[in-house]
Amino acid sequence: MGIKPSEALRFLGGLAAVVIVLGLIALRVTRCTPAPAPVPPPAALAIPPATALARPFARLPAVIPADCALGPEGAAAANAASLSILSWAPYRRDEIGWETYVPLIAHELRTACPPQSPGFAAALERWEQAQRVPVDGVFSEDDFQRLRGVIELRRPFVQISAKRICPTAPAPETLEAGRPGEGYSGKPVLLRPAAFAAWRNMVAAARAADPRIGADSRNLTIFSGFRSPEADDARCLADGNCDGVVRATCSPHRTGLAMDIYVGQAPGYGPDSSADANRLFMSRTPTYRWLAANADRFGFLPYPFEPWHWEWTGEQP
Repeated sequence: MGIKPSEALRFLGGLAAVVIVLGLIALRVTRCTPAPAPVPPPAALAIPPATALARPFARLPAVIPADCALGPEGAAAANAASLSILSWAPYRRDEIGWETYVPLIAHELRTACPPQSPGFAAALERWEQAQRVPVDGVFSEDDFQRLRGVIELRRPFVQISAKRICPTAPAPETLEAGRPGEGYSGKPVLLRPAAFAAWRNMVAAARAADPRIGADSRNLTIFSGFRSPEADDARCLADGNCDGVVRATCSPHRTGLAMDIYVGQAPGYGPDSSADANRLFMSRTPTYRWLAANADRFGFLPYPFEPWHWEWTGEQP
């Protein structure tokens, strides 16, 4: 059966109208749909060029002056309650409370306010807003995991490890031996020369800034620097704890840029004990708090789980 030209034109006109209406509906729905949380682009894992790392180290913006009594009081009350009782597992190991991480969290939030204060909650709100996550000023494990990712991805070793690359160790002849008194309890220490120089500058600044740090000659001495991959493998087998938390299967100590620094120890524990009580004690010492607030000025970045572990970022791993 034939179709008249006039009927064909009417059909096509109607079809075009339907398409336009559907398009407008789709556009409206798209505009009304909340934007998903931003995902860090692959470039976030790019390894900085050596020339970039050699430039003077840029710090985070200065601490924002604030009246610590001003801020969301409900969020402050929630933070005060969870500070010592939050049950969580930020590093795949059960922990209670988040006080151990407060010095690094406060540095990242750019606040000097205590974690129980409205001012701290206000700083957390500003950070949450900048991260485009739900804003409430209440510390949560989700907040910490995002913050932890931001902190750790600044370390070139982590950037490389994220690509499943384990850096090779430097040749022994390129390493420098520590001077007398630089190793904890006289322990011999090897590092790359530039890392040693940066560490010495940082130690001098810390002791000048806070007499309490210089009062104990052990503070900021190094109890572990370069460790060969073979030595680490043997220790892993002997201790059976290369779980990626207490000890990494590919340790940054193989680079000659990582060091374990004495920041104090709780009675009955060693300077590298990962027991929660020991790590909490360390987080309260003047030495660790100074490092958390100032080490990045000298190119050192932390591994948040271990208050004693710092990596110099001035050279490629």
